[in-house]
Amino acid sequence: MVRDLGAIVKAYDVRGLVPDELDAGIAREIGAAFAEVLGYPRAVVVGRDMRTSSPELAAAFTDGVIHRGVDVIDLGLTSTDELYFASGWLDLPGAMITASHNPPQYGGIKVCRAGAAPISRETGLEEIRARAERALARRGQPDGAGGGRRLGTVRRRDVLPDYAAYLRRLVDVSPTRRLKVVVDAGNGMAGLTVPAVFADLQVELVPLFFELDGTFPHHDANPIKPENLRHLQATVRETGADVGLAFDGDADRCWFVDEHGRSVSPSTITALIAVRELAREPGATIVHNLITSRSVPEIVREHGGVPVRERVGHSFIKATMARTGAIFGGEHSAHFYFRDFWRADSGLLAALHVLAALGSQDRPLSELLSAYERYVHSGEINSVVEDQASTLARIKDAFVRRGGIKIDELDGLTVEHDSWWFNVRASNTEPVLRLNAEGTDRPTMERIRDEVLDMVRAG
Repeated sequence: MVRDLGAIVKAYDVRGLVPDELDAGIAREIGAAFAEVLGYPRAVVVGRDMRTSSPELAAAFTDGVIHRGVDVIDLGLTSTDELYFASGWLDLPGAMITASHNPPQYGGIKVCRAGAAPISRETGLEEIRARAERALARRGQPDGAGGGRRLGTVRRRDVLPDYAAYLRRLVDVSPTRRLKVVVDAGNGMAGLTVPAVFADLQVELVPLFFELDGTFPHHDANPIKPENLRHLQATVRETGADVGLAFDGDADRCWFVDEHGRSVSPSTITALIAVRELAREPGATIVHNLITSRSVPEIVREHGGVPVRERVGHSFIKATMARTGAIFGGEHSAHFYFRDFWRADSGLLAALHVLAALGSQDRPLSELLSAYERYVHSGEINSVVEDQASTLARIKDAFVRRGGIKIDELDGLTVEHDSWWFNVRASNTEPVLRLNAEGTDRPTMERIRDEVLDMVRAG
C-alpha cells in the first residue's frame, strides 16, 4: 500500500507532526527523492534549526541524499536565510530542516534549487512526494534506486561569518548614529545569527530569548501573532530603545515595533525598503503581494519605480522577481526578498535596511515611518469554511452589481473601491478562508471588514 504524504507536502515545503506524520524514514526518502528530481547534483547544502526533532530529521535527509551518490555540505545549526545564502554563494541546491513558526511538536523541510531558486508543488515538490511514496511502499525490498552509484560524502562547513559579512556589504549601517535595538529571537535561530550580523555595528543590542530552545519556553516563535510581541513591546518601552525586532523560529521573517512599542505593518516596511532600493537603482521594479497596503504601489510609483502585483507566496514572488528583474519584493506576512540575495527572503537584511534608514537621520522610527502609512488595514482574519468555492462565489455576486467596483481573481477574490478594498482567499493547507481589508480610515475599513466577514461566516 502506498503511503499518502499529501498531508505533509504543502504548497512550498514539507511540514507535519513528528513522529506521527513526519519521521526519520520519511525524511530519508524525501532526501533521496530530492537528489533524484534535481538530477543528482554534485552536492547539496543541508542546514537545520534548533527543534528537538531536527537533528534526527537532518541526519535522515542527509542519509537519503548520500545514498543517491550526492555529497552533502552540512551547515549544522543555521537560519533559513543563511541556508539560502549558502545555496546562492556555493551555487548548490539546499535543504533546511525546519518547521519555521509552527509549535514545537512540528518538523519540516524547505528545499531549493541551486542559487536559492524556489521549489513549489508545481515545480518539483509533487514529484518528490510521488517518488518518496513509492520508495516507502517498497520498504523491505532491495533498493536499486541508487543505480550502483558511490555513497556520497558529508563535509561540515560553517558559513555564518561569510553570511554575516555578505549582509553587511549589501547594507552599510556603519555611518549611522548609535541605536538601541531590542531583539526577540523567540529561542529560535536569530539567537545565533543576530550577534554575528550585528557585530561591529553602531548598535546597543538588548537580547530577548537568544538561547536556542526548540521547545519555545517563552512564547511561540511566530511574530505575526500579537500575543507573541508583548515581551518585545514592553522591553522597548522600559529600556527606551529606538526599535524592536522579532524573528520567527527559522529567522527568515522579521517583525518591527517602533520606539513606543507599537507594531509596524510589514507593508510600511516594504514601502520604506522599496524607496531605499529605488534610490540605489532608479526606475527599478518592485514586487508586492496583493494583500499589501495600497500605499506600497502608490509610493513605488511616486519614487519612479514600477510596482508589480503578485499572488501570496514566496514561489510566486521569486518567480516574478526573476521574470521582471525586480530589485526587491515584499509580502504582508513580513517576508522581504532581495535580488542581490538571490531573490530569497531575509529578515535580517530587512532589519539592516530599517536600522540604516533610522540611524541616518535624527527622527524616531514612528516619525520616519509616518510617510509610508496612509491607510488602515484589518490584519488577516481566518474563518473555518467548508464550502469555500460557493462562499467566494456568493461574495462576488453580492459586489459585482455595485457601482464603482473593480473585481479580480488573481488569488482568491479581490474587490476594490476608491475608499477601500478587500481580499478573500482560501488557505493551501486547511479549510480556512483568509480575509484582508483596508480603508482610507478606520470606520471605512471596519465597515467593509464586518460586512464581508458576515458573508464569510454565513457560509
